Amino acid sequence: MTRVTELTPLLKNLKLGAMAATLPERIALARREQLDYASFLEIVLSDEVNRRAHRRIELRLNNAGFEETCRLEDFDWSASITLDRRLLDAVFSLEFLDKHEHVLLVGPAGVGKSFLAQALGYSAIRAGHTVRFAHADDFFRTMAQARVDNSLDRAFRSFLTPDLLILDDLGLHRLTAQQSADLYELILNRHRSSSFIITSNRAVEEWLSLFDDPILGNSALDRLANASYQIVIEGTSYRELLSPHRALLNNEGGD
Repeated sequence: MTRVTELTPLLKNLKLGAMAATLPERIALARREQLDYASFLEIVLSDEVNRRAHRRIELRLNNAGFEETCRLEDFDWSASITLDRRLLDAVFSLEFLDKHEHVLLVGPAGVGKSFLAQALGYSAIRAGHTVRFAHADDFFRTMAQARVDNSLDRAFRSFLTPDLLILDDLGLHRLTAQQSADLYELILNRHRSSSFIITSNRAVEEWLSLFDDPILGNSALDRLANASYQIVIEGTSYRELLSPHRALLNNEGGD
C-alpha cells in the first residue's frame, strides 16, 4: 500500500478527495526540487483552490442555460455587420455588472445578437458572476405555468437571483396585459440591484408599443434606457456564414 493510498480516506473525509489524483506528482516534484514543507503545502493547496474554482465555473456554465458556448474571440468579424466596437469593448470590461447597469443589443435577425449576449454571459461567469439565459417567451411561459402550479413566487425569484439575466428575442409579438405586468415587475425588481442583457429585433424606441399598458411601459423603459449601453448591430445575417450551403459553395470556389 502506497502512502497516497493510506492518505486517501483522510482526504475524502476532509472533502479533499480530488487531491489524491495529483498528490503523487506533487510529492515527486517536492523531492526533486527539495521543497520545504510549507512550499509543498502551498502547491497542493493551490491545486485544490484551482480545482474548486474550475468546478464552480463549470457548474455556473451548466446552470446558465446557454444554447451554446460562445466566446468573443470566436465571433466571426468577417460577417457583413457593423456595430460600435468601442461600446462593445466597454461592456466586455464587465464594469456594467458592478454598477448594476444593462446592455441592450438590437438589430435584425441573424446578426449575432444572441451570440454576443451569450459571450458576455460566458465572460461574466468566468469573472465569478451568476448568469441565467432565457428566451423572453420562455420567461412569459414560465410565469404563466407558475400561476397554474401555485409556484409564482419561486419562479419569479429564479429570475431575480442571478447577477446577470439575459433575455433573448424580446419583442417578437405584442405583450398581453399579464405579460406586460410580469415584464414591468421583473425590470422594477432587478433595476439597480442586478443587470440585464436584452436582445431584440426591434429598436429600443419601438419597445413601448409592445406593452399593453403604456404607463407600465414608460416606467419600465425609462429605467432601462437611462442605465444601459445600447448597441445597434446592422447588416446581413451572421448565420449565413455558418450555413452548410454557404460552406459548400465556398469550398467549391476554392477548387
